[in-house]
Amino acid sequence: MVEESYKNLCIFHDAEGLRFGLSSFSHPSRVALIYSFHRDSPLRVYDPQDLLRDHEPKIKETYLDTEQWREDDHQPVDEHCSLIKTRNLDLSGLITFGGRSSSVFYLMWFTEHHPDICSVGPITRWLEHAALLLCQDIALANDINIGTSGYVLQGYGLHAVRDYLVDRRNMLLGPDSSLRVYPVLEAVLGISRTREEGAWARGNLIFAELEQIPKMELSVEFAKENRPEVKNFKHVRKYLLSVEDSERQLVSDGNSIVGMTEIAPPQSSINASFHGNFGYLYLAGECVCSFFDGNFHATTRRAKMVQLEEALLEIDFDQEMRHFLFQAVTRIVHKAQERKHGCTLVLDFNHPPLGLIGQSMTGPLDMSDEKMLELAMDLAKMDGALHIDKRLRLLGFGCLLDGHRVSWEDSSRGARYNSALRFTAENEKIIVVVVSSDQPVSIIQGGIDIKAACEWEPVHQDFQPPTLRDWLEDIQA
Repeated sequence: MVEESYKNLCIFHDAEGLRFGLSSFSHPSRVALIYSFHRDSPLRVYDPQDLLRDHEPKIKETYLDTEQWREDDHQPVDEHCSLIKTRNLDLSGLITFGGRSSSVFYLMWFTEHHPDICSVGPITRWLEHAALLLCQDIALANDINIGTSGYVLQGYGLHAVRDYLVDRRNMLLGPDSSLRVYPVLEAVLGISRTREEGAWARGNLIFAELEQIPKMELSVEFAKENRPEVKNFKHVRKYLLSVEDSERQLVSDGNSIVGMTEIAPPQSSINASFHGNFGYLYLAGECVCSFFDGNFHATTRRAKMVQLEEALLEIDFDQEMRHFLFQAVTRIVHKAQERKHGCTLVLDFNHPPLGLIGQSMTGPLDMSDEKMLELAMDLAKMDGALHIDKRLRLLGFGCLLDGHRVSWEDSSRGARYNSALRFTAENEKIIVVVVSSDQPVSIIQGGIDIKAACEWEPVHQDFQPPTLRDWLEDIQA
């Protein structure tokens, strides 16, 4: 029998590798595991950073109020069967994957569903691979290789994207495909890192099956002997100049650039959309992931502003105006991100509004008017803050935010961020949205950045995961 301490170490190393990998691919992420090694063993919970907190009622209903989980999706498992998928547990804000094997009777991995991810597909494939590796580690019981799976999971981002693309294309096309996904992904990252006369790549590149290309109505088809190979990133980067800021798209069979087209690509094609120093990967109309800094990432690079929406719900004012205010602020933030400039928005819910030092106007601008909203987007490029009241009126721009120093200022952030901390610490009924030129968006209220990532306690390996019943009792105590 495999010793319990060895099993616990396998869980620890795999979970840590998974956590670090997902944090690099998406945002800082936690992971948790519910498992039972044997059919008659109690379920145990590995949740060192309280990912599953507030989901206790659903977990209790699923695992303690009924024994159905022991039978659901149960198929005979022999020693040659690596993993059988089980029904995932549907919990709000979490991504899950469950399975069974000959070495682990039941397991369910959990991680966070961040609001700004492109697709859950690659992350689900990541959890699936974590389940497979854990089952194999338990089955092999090899002390020499313990921890290896954790390293594999930590660097699994590229492979998770590839696995998801292969799965989806198999559903669309079947297993017979001439398009190799790994070289496609390597080409996308290589092109995204290649500048032409100092400029990053822009334009669309379609990777399609060779037999589908004749149906794509190529407006230009290159002679076979002169087609640039996709592995020649510099050459392909030059060709992208011909489709930049146009409806045209380059078409590749995965090996070379075949030509150009202006029609919609086939459902099964992999489409890379380059937007300068970042881009997006699409399949069947779905944005699978983004790419920047030489790697693939889960984020859409567009702030979802969930914390702002929650903060607005706590303020007593007209519900319809709340909706319009949120939409207007979101559009200003997204425009600033697209233009890659920083800005500050002061949302003032005082009556009357505060008097801020800045560029005042003879009268406020009603931003419910589309032209005035577009003007506000342009004014956001100037130094200083936009001053907006709860009636969606722009009261001023280029405004200065002052206040006394607070002890929790962040010296790694700029003056725009720390000024907002000072200003909101001294003024009530104020929310400040700070957009940094390098993409991060901060929502600051009462001197606190309510969008800041939580700092979780480090995880230690000297543990014995509690049973599910004990875990629930400890939380309720």
